Amino acid sequence: MTELTEADIQARLARLTDLRAAIGQAIVGQADVVEQLLIGLLAGGHCLLEGVPGLGKTLLVRSLGEALKLDFRRVQFTPDLMPSDILGTELLEEDHGTGHRSFRFQQGPIFTNLLLADELNRTPPKTQAALLEAMQEKTVSYGGVTHQLPRPFFVLATQNPLEQAGTYPLPEAQLDRFLLHVRVDYPSEEEERAILAQTTGTGGGAVPMVMAGEEVLALQGMVRDVHLSDELLGWVTRIVRASRPGEAASEDIRKYVKWGAGPRAGQSLILCAKARALLHGRLAATREDIAALAAPVMRHRLLLSFAAEAEGRSADDVVAALVRAVPLA
Repeated sequence: MTELTEADIQARLARLTDLRAAIGQAIVGQADVVEQLLIGLLAGGHCLLEGVPGLGKTLLVRSLGEALKLDFRRVQFTPDLMPSDILGTELLEEDHGTGHRSFRFQQGPIFTNLLLADELNRTPPKTQAALLEAMQEKTVSYGGVTHQLPRPFFVLATQNPLEQAGTYPLPEAQLDRFLLHVRVDYPSEEEERAILAQTTGTGGGAVPMVMAGEEVLALQGMVRDVHLSDELLGWVTRIVRASRPGEAASEDIRKYVKWGAGPRAGQSLILCAKARALLHGRLAATREDIAALAAPVMRHRLLLSFAAEAEGRSADDVVAALVRAVPLA
């Protein structure tokens, strides 16, 4: 484990408390959503937020950007958006002294620390795919040249439910790039009343800046040092493998799942469990951490069958059944 004093550890954990409190100055409720967003940040992965319009998804991401001393950019994904609008393009420049002409790469908005890909599924697959290399390799290749993205690099994408008009389903390869698929639901009555009071009065919801990029990278390094027992490692492995249909799969998996989660799901679940433990001030992950994050980690990595749709079974139902059925040892 990285050599840190107890004072260093507590100071870094206190910064997480400050970060959560800062976001809470602009966001009412949505405690689980905020927690999952912070877990994604600590684990160094990307998050996909899904919910109907008007639930504050964009405000949540913008508030996180304001709380972090990071370069933040927003791209509104529309049907006419082109890949070059995100990645950048080459410009032909002329030296007025020599008359020599050359191409210069003009960086697009993806060259940032925190990218808000707003309504990602309102743009065609061709443009969605422009994010694949950046999300996986943290690089952009253009004209045979590979450009490194800034660190940390974090994509927060929002999408509207696929049942809404004008949406394009994200390809499976892109869904798998997202560490977490976060569901944003309607607020409770009490939370909605507080939202109405906060947004229609004169009181502001300014978000203070509490953390810089170096601190984010240091916390991401701490996540890797959080302890996970061999017993829990085996449990995660069995949960992921049990999601795949095959001869050894349960009857429900064979009936309701067309294909299951790959090894990346296990990697994501372990990192997220470690990040959750750190967020709660612990240096060892528990079974509770894994169970709490199994659904947001795996729900977008399962392809359900027509039988599941006909019977109203969701990916969350399948994951919850796996967590209950797979033995710890």
